[in-house]
Amino acid sequence: MNTPGIYDRHVLPWLLALAMRTKELVPYRERVGRTASGRVLEIGIGSALNLPFFGPQVTEVVGVDPSPALVAMARQRRSGLRFPFKVVEGAGERLPLEDGGFDTVLTTWSLCSVADPVQVLREARRVLRPGGQLLFAEHGRAPDAGVRWWQDTLTPAWRHVAGGCHLNRRVDELVGAAGFRLDDLRTGYARGPRPMTFMYEGRAKPG
Repeated sequence: MNTPGIYDRHVLPWLLALAMRTKELVPYRERVGRTASGRVLEIGIGSALNLPFFGPQVTEVVGVDPSPALVAMARQRRSGLRFPFKVVEGAGERLPLEDGGFDTVLTTWSLCSVADPVQVLREARRVLRPGGQLLFAEHGRAPDAGVRWWQDTLTPAWRHVAGGCHLNRRVDELVGAAGFRLDDLRTGYARGPRPMTFMYEGRAKPG
């Protein structure tokens, strides 16, 4: 395994935190926050930008992220919350959490960068309670051939400078491959460069 260098450990987390603050993502965060309920696990919580959008139906939030720098940023947001909040450092492929402990698991713009997205989603399924829900807002593979060409062409270089981010993953297929049943799926382009902004937004339950 390669040891993360200075860029990955110290520069990239701040760049990611800044990029994820764009106002174009706020409507997605609002919809996820309204839909989440009960005890919530956020995989790839980053700097915890979703926290202000959770509604009164959320009773606790637990975040997991592999980046020590982003975990530290997330922990700085604990004050003033109306629900308990904690963050643990860990990989989505091996969640350091108990089986069946959560009512909602959510991912927002995280599945693009994990090494094994299907395994991450299997772990999400493992920690969900019976009847629990998976919520996601992710970017991925576009339906237009010209955009897909750019996604495939750019991804090998892009992932090296963007924390492993793949532009060309089919999020709905990944969710299904992990054993979930899609209850709701909305797709479309957000504002910005099309290879980076085709969005998948939805809800799923264990199949």
